[in-house]
Amino acid sequence: MPTDSDADVTIEIRRATHDDYDAVTAFTSDIWPDRGGDYIPQVYHEWLEDAPGQGKKTFLAEVDGEAAGIVQAVMLSPDEAWFQGMRVAADYRRQGVSRRLNEATFAWARKQGATVGRVMIFSWNATSLGAARASGFAPITEFRFAHPEPDPEADGPFHVSHDPTAAWRYWTHSDAREHLSGLGLALGESWAVRELTRADFERLADETAVFAVEGTDGLAGTAYRSRTYDSAIGADDSSESETESKTWAEYGVAAWDDIDAARSLLAAIARDSAACGADATRVLIPETARHVTDVPFAGADIAEEPDFVLGIDLTE
Repeated sequence: MPTDSDADVTIEIRRATHDDYDAVTAFTSDIWPDRGGDYIPQVYHEWLEDAPGQGKKTFLAEVDGEAAGIVQAVMLSPDEAWFQGMRVAADYRRQGVSRRLNEATFAWARKQGATVGRVMIFSWNATSLGAARASGFAPITEFRFAHPEPDPEADGPFHVSHDPTAAWRYWTHSDAREHLSGLGLALGESWAVRELTRADFERLADETAVFAVEGTDGLAGTAYRSRTYDSAIGADDSSESETESKTWAEYGVAAWDDIDAARSLLAAIARDSAACGADATRVLIPETARHVTDVPFAGADIAEEPDFVLGIDLTE
């Protein structure tokens, strides 16, 4: 999210289409080369909505007929909007492009009934963090991903059930819920968070998996699997080379009381991911000193950096 200043340019905002792929790829292909590059060129066609009324809209900014920026708005619940993929071409930064794109997404989300909009930004992306604050977003929370290895034999000291009522009950009283402002990874939209509900836990118990740690003094932890998916690895441009893939099991939140509960919950996740045939896991945890240090203490890997979530009140 580059910072904008007013400039004497004519900016047109319209819905992005599949025909815009080459133009969008041209100005996003050189973003974050030291971190593996931008993901938008790889997901662009499946990322777009094919028609209005799909609960999302991708906006393209044009200056003198040339693609200058892009962003997508998605409805995650009846009143929660998610904004993602804000990019501005290098030649048009600080000319009001991101401001106009934000205005378009805010207006669209309000028409859908959204009262709040949120974004996720990597902690290392200082430019986007500053631009988001300048655009009216306020900080909400931060989290990190843990990566326990799939292991069918993993074990912990406490029993872990799959009771959605118990899992929800722990969540409602946990310090993790307070730190995360009630947010967890959304169902059906990758790399997005929204407020969790009891109905989510009941649905997840049927469709994926939920976990409730039963400690010595009562409930001591919870988690849920949000999805499994495949990501390409080792791809190249050779038609003779087949692209390999890695299967991920993703867990939308994990929370626990103490190290024994952490070991038990991470072990349950390790068993579950192994049963899913996953090669790796991604588990959202609160970015607190206790949760972050518990993970390696329990023997699991953890991401090097956290991510931030910011939000904006769309009722104003």
